[in-house]
Amino acid sequence: MTRGSAPVPGGPDAIHRAAKAILDRPEFRPTPQTPIERLRSWVGHQLARLANDVLNAAPHGVLGALLALALVGVLVFLIVRAVRATGLNPARQGFAVGGPRRPPEDWLAEAARREAAGDWRGALRCRYRALVAELARRGLVEEIPGRTTGDYRRVVDANLPVRAEPFGGATELFERVWYGDAPTDQQTAAQFEALSEQVLR
Repeated sequence: MTRGSAPVPGGPDAIHRAAKAILDRPEFRPTPQTPIERLRSWVGHQLARLANDVLNAAPHGVLGALLALALVGVLVFLIVRAVRATGLNPARQGFAVGGPRRPPEDWLAEAARREAAGDWRGALRCRYRALVAELARRGLVEEIPGRTTGDYRRVVDANLPVRAEPFGGATELFERVWYGDAPTDQQTAAQFEALSEQVLR
């Protein structure tokens, strides 16, 4: 302790506890990754690892670089094929990779038609798109092709923090049904609608 300085109340333990309490606050928590973001991160890591392994094992020079490039191309091809086989392709992601912009009323009308036909999964996707379209109409988010559900969560967290929790809940529910093939029915639709109302209230 330097001369003339006052002792810290509680000492280092109190400082550690105070710092932990601050960092545990919601605004310092990392945004959870969506399944697509986790897949992208894993693919990037695997590609970097493969390129590093090949460059270290292959002879230096042009031959080594060409071999590394060929192997990376093969790996990308296999991963894209595997992703398509499991259904995580742009057509199925629908909203998360963009698509046509439509007014929220159009999405809600389509949701009602799908529910009447028993397509609860498709209806939930329409309701999620209606929610984002309404937020866009109010100037709180911008609908950009290629944006993921995680991107929209970050925008809502920044622009509408008081509604971040129900929007996060609605997004997680949509992801479980659309990406995770979780069973869905009228009760799931009612749960989503309640969350959506909280966001737009």
